[in-house]
Amino acid sequence: MLITAGCGFRLQGTTQVPEELKTLRLSSGDPYGPLARAIRQQLRLNNVNLIDKNLQNVPILKIVGSSENTKTVSIYQDGKSAEKQLNFWVSAQIILPNGAVYPIKTRVERTFFDNPLETLAKDAENELVKQEMREQAARQLIRKLLIVHSSIQNEPAQSVAVEKARAENSE
Repeated sequence: MLITAGCGFRLQGTTQVPEELKTLRLSSGDPYGPLARAIRQQLRLNNVNLIDKNLQNVPILKIVGSSENTKTVSIYQDGKSAEKQLNFWVSAQIILPNGAVYPIKTRVERTFFDNPLETLAKDAENELVKQEMREQAARQLIRKLLIVHSSIQNEPAQSVAVEKARAENSE
């Protein structure tokens, strides 16, 4: 185990989450929904400690919203949909203990063939594709935590200036 850790070995699909984001609180409008479950699973796979308590000194990963749409990419000769494109967007924010907010957006796109003769199989495939898209969006969110980390490292003076401006506006 020591040898694999020393060479930088990591499991496929895991991200080196920054230390200041190793403990998070996940906030979602639907905490038990499929997207929140996928994000929670990815956070745990990446060794992020999730807490339920509302502590002041813990960053928050807030899922602002998600949306999906389907559009027809190609059609059969009879005018029925032959191939569909699914788009899935997730909008989230990292809210740091100092009040700084870092928006994160992800987009996942997939296409699949729509056989009108196999309705049950089509529905099962559609649900499977949507679940894979949620999991991929969750992985993208975790990877984007690195961008938040670099923003924190590069802009500490800017967040102090934002805090001063907020304090002046509240007076």
